Amino acid sequence: MDILQIILLGGIFFSASIVSVIAGSTSLITVPVMLEFGVEPRTAIATNMFALTLMSIGGTLPFIGKKVINPQRLPLLTLLTIVGSCLGALLVLILPSKSMPLIISLSMIIVAILSVINRHAGVTPSTAIPPRIAEIAGYVVTFILGIYGGFFSGGYVTLLTAAYIMLFRMSFVEAIATTKFINIFSSLIATIIFLQQGIVDYNLGIILGTTMFIGGIIGGSLTLKLSNVWLQRIYLTVVAILAFITLRKSQTQNQSTSAIELFTPSA
Repeated sequence: MDILQIILLGGIFFSASIVSVIAGSTSLITVPVMLEFGVEPRTAIATNMFALTLMSIGGTLPFIGKKVINPQRLPLLTLLTIVGSCLGALLVLILPSKSMPLIISLSMIIVAILSVINRHAGVTPSTAIPPRIAEIAGYVVTFILGIYGGFFSGGYVTLLTAAYIMLFRMSFVEAIATTKFINIFSSLIATIIFLQQGIVDYNLGIILGTTMFIGGIIGGSLTLKLSNVWLQRIYLTVVAILAFITLRKSQTQNQSTSAIELFTPSA
């Protein structure tokens, strides 16, 4: 990869990190771009996870001391995320991720529909205590999404943000801040496992990670300046666009596969 390609890749990662602090789904942009630049799939996932760790740290810094993260839930949420991420990272070594884009695109469409139906969720601060079943569901979803977060991460924070808004009744800014903090551990644990396997491109990871760290700080600062209404608008817009692109790409891949099978002689 030459200098021009690295600069272009860094610019894409920087832009994606600013927006994804609010909307998530960084990896649905960055991993495909890395593949287009000729990076091997597992190396792309592992190096991207390394960069995401730095972005999450940068994205969390602006929220520190702003009282938008509930410390009572953090210990259990963090533990569930760490365990789930370990399992997910190990799955990268043995399972293909071809089916993930379709699953995530469908999930984001569901998120968008539910958000439109319950349009006040995350916008109007809720003083009501979430029902016990919703609280438990929030922890279960954290663990399940933690597995996915360690496996691929594309759409992980997007879905986690929606879950915390709907189940824990957080505002958008609270959910964004909480998921940024949790994603530090999700990305870090997965990165450690990838480093042990030797599939992280250190040089590229440091360059991209540094740009995403700066982008994360900018994105976090912008989040604090925007109202929950605008955070919801940005979130839903990005979710709708990424869901459409991912679903369209998945359908194209399926059509290509069907065409290959049609013209391949039977054994």
